[in-house]
Amino acid sequence: MIATPMPKTELAERIKAQAFGLGFDLAGIARLGPADTAQAFDDWIARGYAGDMHYLPRWADKRRDTRLPFPGTVSAIVVAMDYGGKAPSGPVARYARGDDYHDVMTARLDALHEWIAAEAGHAVHGKAYVDTGPLLERDLARRAGLGWFGKNTNLVNPELGSFFFLGALLVDLELAPDEPFQADRCGTCTRCLDACPTNALVEPRLLDATRCISYLTIELKGEIPETLREPVGSLLYGCDICQDVCPFNVKFAQELKELAYAPRAAIAGRDARQLARELLAMTQDEFSRAYSKSPMKRAKLRGLKRNAAVVLGNGGTSDDVDVLTRARDQEPDAMVREHATWALARLRAQRQPHDRR
Repeated sequence: MIATPMPKTELAERIKAQAFGLGFDLAGIARLGPADTAQAFDDWIARGYAGDMHYLPRWADKRRDTRLPFPGTVSAIVVAMDYGGKAPSGPVARYARGDDYHDVMTARLDALHEWIAAEAGHAVHGKAYVDTGPLLERDLARRAGLGWFGKNTNLVNPELGSFFFLGALLVDLELAPDEPFQADRCGTCTRCLDACPTNALVEPRLLDATRCISYLTIELKGEIPETLREPVGSLLYGCDICQDVCPFNVKFAQELKELAYAPRAAIAGRDARQLARELLAMTQDEFSRAYSKSPMKRAKLRGLKRNAAVVLGNGGTSDDVDVLTRARDQEPDAMVREHATWALARLRAQRQPHDRR
């Protein structure tokens, strides 16, 4: 006797329930097809706002149609996982304090994939994506009903805010899709634009990444432009400012639930100066051990030392002169030496009025 296939709506609801059971905080289903924001993405690239992120224009044709990254798939199960927006702000953006979200979420989506195959009673062609392929996940998430595009360009959910990661499982199953999120609930609010220290949000929903502190401290591989170093302030890796001020995060941000995202020992309890000093003094072996499985490895140690010098140049004291001097004189990387030299000049300039006899 051949089993009757489960109705598309029932299977979709069971899949979303299982996603919640695996620890995801939002789940929705979207039908794959032409991406609504493909033209806006192409225009953004053309305006140079991607900076040195040369990987973004690659596979542009696949980004324009969500059926193309993994041929044969027709539906996307789109999920979000909260990473604790109620945690205090600090020198490291909240998302990067613990283990790498790519690994955590991909493992959960793979588990969901296995569950779906068992539920369907046959192999299911599909693949998990967590910010790892030519897929406009934010586009899919809005289409799956998870939220709208905030003026800070983040996806915002009306009951969760925006402190969450996005991921998608593409499958070859015809699933009943959710209604796309249509409303724009930002209204006349411009707090995110007003709060950005580097004016990276050039207009609502348009980010010049080359001015964004997250880009400058993570994606940029070369020197941070001198005009943007002071606005970086005490931010060593990433920036949460445009999310911190969003009224939906002020009201709905969650306590951290997923222990994998809890601050690691190398970060927990340290202020910006402490962390900057420790990173400037680290060897590569020490860094590899302390930051194993950390998303901060994306910037590499040289990038983090560059950032650390900027942080000390902005908020350091005479106690930081020695560590900066060692970096200026002994670091093999010219970029790190240049930023340490800049920081030392800043500290000297701050001391001069008090040194006059």
